[in-house]
Amino acid sequence: MKLLRKILFPIVPIYYLVTWLRNRFYDLGLFKSQSYPVPIICVGNLSTGGTGKSPMIELLIHFLKDSFCVATLSRGYKRETEGFRLATVSDSAKTLGDEPFQFYSKFHKNVQIAVDSNRQRGIENLLRLPKKPNVILLDDAFQHRKVTAGLNILLTTYQDLYADDLVLPTGNLREPKEGAKRAQIIVVTKCPDDISALEKKQIISKLKPQNNQEVFFSAIEYSEIVFSAEASYNLSNLKTFTLITGIANAGPLVSYLKNSGLEFEHLNFPDHHVFTDAEILKLAQFEILLTTEKDFMRLKVYETLRKKLFFIPIKAVIHEQERFQNLVLNYIKGAV
Repeated sequence: MKLLRKILFPIVPIYYLVTWLRNRFYDLGLFKSQSYPVPIICVGNLSTGGTGKSPMIELLIHFLKDSFCVATLSRGYKRETEGFRLATVSDSAKTLGDEPFQFYSKFHKNVQIAVDSNRQRGIENLLRLPKKPNVILLDDAFQHRKVTAGLNILLTTYQDLYADDLVLPTGNLREPKEGAKRAQIIVVTKCPDDISALEKKQIISKLKPQNNQEVFFSAIEYSEIVFSAEASYNLSNLKTFTLITGIANAGPLVSYLKNSGLEFEHLNFPDHHVFTDAEILKLAQFEILLTTEKDFMRLKVYETLRKKLFFIPIKAVIHEQERFQNLVLNYIKGAV
């Protein structure tokens, strides 16, 4: 893959120009972007996958759900349905996509969860609901410029800053790094626990934020309790197990489990992987399976895995939490 990316380097200027022109046309008003009479918070990234968007959406939900009528709108990647869909008890990862179904499974009592690849249509349908949301969270929508979000939260990982990357296909950026200027908040995710003030200052210097941008740092926190569809156990009780991952970057989870002194075999699949019948049959032969919460949403429907499948929850922990929350609240109050 690395060799192929190097071979494709001559395409980089073409991809750069096309995405730069698209953004420029939106900036000049030649391409139209729709605004709405409701606070809209967009969580996204410049790079392809793996920056921690789902934990950030969940962090915002936890923070906002008791004070506002919140709705989330996702694309619904790899779902088997089309168009606008408001999550109900009859839905699954197949009808919503794994991440929106994860949101629904955890927050359906407090939050409306919807999917639509057409974000304009999705927002318009949400605003027609009897219980109209007064805050909408757009999941992975930084490049969806047909909608003007009032607050853009841009994520970039500690190990793979967008400032150090190139656009596709040689790099991982979906658009030129100059696109970061559209964000009001930049969050460096998946930071180590011992990140120093000096290192934070060096990273901010690399990112070169604008005067109107605020930079935050966050870490991933893994639960010490793992869950199945029927029970929960302390992670240390899983003496031996097989780790199943279908996410963009399993490295942090693998490191965490190894640092916890656990022994396991790791079966790594592509992000949002749709498991085949043959793969499920193979997985059913293992005694204990541990997976991510996102993967659990796709795998828990298989009866042969139900009693042996566990997931480990994660959450985003943001540094300077009060300052971050105040920025979000000030935006919402100013937009109402």
